[in-house]
Amino acid sequence: MGNKRKKGRQGLLRIVFSRLGIVSLLFLLNVALIICGFMRLEEYLSDFFWVFTLLQIIFVIVVFNSKSNPTSKLTWLLIVAIPFFGPMLYIYVKSDLGHRTLKRRLEELHGKATGYLSQDEMTTNLFRTVDRNAAALASYAERNGHFPIYDGTAVTYYPLGDDVFPVMLEELKKARKYIFLEYFIITPGVMWDSVLDILTEKVKEGVEVRLMYDGFCEFSSLPRSYPERMRRLGIQTKPFARLQPFVSTHYNYRDHRKIMVIDGEVAFTGGVNMADEYINREVRFGHWKDSAIRIEGKAVMSFVMMFLELWNITERETEFGKYLDCGAKEVVSEGFVLPYASCPLEDDRVGEMVYIDLLNRATESVRIMTPYLILDGELQTALTFAAERGVKVEIILPGIPDKKSIYALAKTHYPALIDAGVHIYEYTPGFVHSKNVVVDGREAVVGTINFDFRSLYHHFECAAYMFGTSCIADIIRDFDETREKCRVVTRETIKNESKLILLLGLVLKQFAPLL
Repeated sequence: MGNKRKKGRQGLLRIVFSRLGIVSLLFLLNVALIICGFMRLEEYLSDFFWVFTLLQIIFVIVVFNSKSNPTSKLTWLLIVAIPFFGPMLYIYVKSDLGHRTLKRRLEELHGKATGYLSQDEMTTNLFRTVDRNAAALASYAERNGHFPIYDGTAVTYYPLGDDVFPVMLEELKKARKYIFLEYFIITPGVMWDSVLDILTEKVKEGVEVRLMYDGFCEFSSLPRSYPERMRRLGIQTKPFARLQPFVSTHYNYRDHRKIMVIDGEVAFTGGVNMADEYINREVRFGHWKDSAIRIEGKAVMSFVMMFLELWNITERETEFGKYLDCGAKEVVSEGFVLPYASCPLEDDRVGEMVYIDLLNRATESVRIMTPYLILDGELQTALTFAAERGVKVEIILPGIPDKKSIYALAKTHYPALIDAGVHIYEYTPGFVHSKNVVVDGREAVVGTINFDFRSLYHHFECAAYMFGTSCIADIIRDFDETREKCRVVTRETIKNESKLILLLGLVLKQFAPLL
């Protein structure tokens, strides 16, 4: 009974501190003001009408000329047409209260950190001789995010959280200098408790341990006092962007990254959080299909940089040189690796641009695994254009959703994609949480970036782009084996879907950029 009450409170808090909470509050305020207006100011209604009409015209012009993508513009044009409520919501969201300071601080930190990581010209020239078009993508990542591309890096792919978990434990036990952990979700249980036991022992051995998790964990899985509890164990701990109700839109930008770095020599990333469902020790939505990669070699330093940037937002003194100016370990391996991050405070949507570039350059095949499919116009065009050019585009999505609303939204994209020739599959045994893309059998991305607005526009994310690495064959094998466990989605199967789900998707699609 206590468990149920706790989950109920957590569910309520999620709603209060979500965009839905903001929208609902403003909507109720709007209704109340309109009612009061009718009751108390009846003789001035005509004046109010013209004032509201003028405001709406002004806001329509502002939205139309904003830098937002076309899909977001359509949503905001619909919203600002609602008297009072629409303009108030637009002002609140677009004001980005507190974000200008945060953006300036991140730019300052990024400048300091990237000073230690410069692009090796020999690697760039070598990559350009292998594939000039792929090298252009690397140039974009270096120019817009200062993310170098590396050789001398080995990557191992793990098709399940169950597979990567014991490897993580073994690598943690080998730590001699430091351990950096950054996760979107941490939930006490078999997985996190096992990691925490090792971290506690490592602290006693003199290893520096830093832990950062998204502030939303304080309303879902961890008490607000958790950082102090960790500090008593010797673990430096920070929640990223603790939620402050209705003071700032800051909490809309969450830290969705999953990073584990050990001694600057080994790093892990992918979809796997620190909670038991990710290793199938707890069943929530059937079998949990996730993936991760282990990176060893020079490219690990980019993950060190990513971690230190967010960690140092609240620090007066930075120590980048201690961790970045120490010479990266090189291993013998084929191919190239480019770790990169996506920041919601920047105009360049690096995560989406990488996906679009890969889709536009594909000539034979595209394999995608993603838990969510909420596309803006640019990404949907890239997917359909690739299929219409004769590229075999395949997408694997969950068969059992974790969020019914997001599941319904994904289905609104199915008809257009299928009509263009995209092959869509739903994973029958359960929930797909992997974020994998493979193009033409030689380029791949594995990381934390979903095909949805939240990942592409509102989250801090990370991933690794790979070209010609041996693990790409393993990613393809995993995709093909997973596809065998999926049901095929066609125009006919869509007709058999719940009409309520389809209707929900059509309604929510108008507000997709806000979800």
